[in-house]
Amino acid sequence: MTPGTRVLVSAQGERYRFDPGSLSLELMLTGGPGPYERYEIAHTPSDLAEWFTGSRLALTAPLTDVRIKSAELAALKELRATLHRVAPALARGGTPSDEDLALLNGATEATPRPLVDPKTRRLAWAPPVTGDQLLGAVARDAIGLVAGERSGRVRECSADDCSLLFFDTSRSGNRRWCSMERCGNRAKIRAYRARTETA
Repeated sequence: MTPGTRVLVSAQGERYRFDPGSLSLELMLTGGPGPYERYEIAHTPSDLAEWFTGSRLALTAPLTDVRIKSAELAALKELRATLHRVAPALARGGTPSDEDLALLNGATEATPRPLVDPKTRRLAWAPPVTGDQLLGAVARDAIGLVAGERSGRVRECSADDCSLLFFDTSRSGNRRWCSMERCGNRAKIRAYRARTETA
């Protein structure tokens, strides 16, 4: 599977692929505060380190040596909680709070360092990739969604029973569904049934 694409399971047990299109939105899939606690997968630093090896950071270069400390895990979860406030606000045309923006701005100091692997002559991340560097990468990604070339493209799935957020990478900027495999397909089926019943 392509890094950044995740397999999710609906409440009905249906498995489907979802690519949120953004590292910060992807991190939100690991759980969060309140109603998102039931989706928590980052119970330990090693859980989150393993999750990052399949993240969209691996589209640039493989993540083979990820080391997250307990304090870094807590900081990443705090950032994730902030994203659960910021991203829905962006999707609904709102503005993130000054406090949330300050947290994003304060988390960007360290990021993974790219280098050329002397053995393979390919792009790699300088080992080890730390939790602080991952925090910085996620925060920089989120800042790009708030302000910059990618702003104005965070969307919420149009399905009534889905609240997944994604970065709209479509050329027209009018993507409506989290996944054509799930919500988009269900909408097509409903529209088809409505047309045939009317006919």
